[in-house]
Amino acid sequence: MRHILKSTLGMVAATAAASFGVVAPASAAMPQGQDYGPGAYFEMTQASNDDPGQTFVVKLTDPDEIQHARDLLSGQSTDRPHVMGRIDKYKVPYNPQWHYHYDPKTVQFFDYAIEVCDANMNYVEEHLDEAGGAFLPGRIWCPWDSRIVREVSPR
Repeated sequence: MRHILKSTLGMVAATAAASFGVVAPASAAMPQGQDYGPGAYFEMTQASNDDPGQTFVVKLTDPDEIQHARDLLSGQSTDRPHVMGRIDKYKVPYNPQWHYHYDPKTVQFFDYAIEVCDANMNYVEEHLDEAGGAFLPGRIWCPWDSRIVREVSPR
C-alpha cells in the first residue's frame, strides 16, 4: 500500500510540475530592489482560515487570467473561482505577512483540483519547509476554498 501511495504521489507531483514547467529551486530570500514587472494584484481569502479576516495577495501577469479575475469580481463569471499556482518560498512586498507567494507566471483559476495541493494558507506558512515534497508536490498550491475578493494596489 505504501508503494502505491508513494507512486501515486510521485505521478501527481510530476503531472503538476509538468503542467507548470520545470520546477526551479526556491531561494531563501529575494534580492533587494527586484522589479516585479507589470501585473494586477488581487486579494484572496479562504473560508477555512482560523482568522476570517486573513488575506493573501495574488499577483497576476497573464492578461487572460487578469480579465478572468475581474470577471469573477464583477459577477460576469462564476466559472473557475479558485486560485492555483506554484509557490516560491520568500517574502514579497505586496504580500508581507507571508514567507511565500504565488509565482505570478503560474497562477491560474480552477473549478476542481486534486487533494494533494489543497491547504489552508496558515498551514502552508507553518509547513513551508516541507512544501515541494510530499506536502504540496512541485510546490503547487490549490486551496479549494480560495476566492478572489477584490483588486488591490501593490504595496
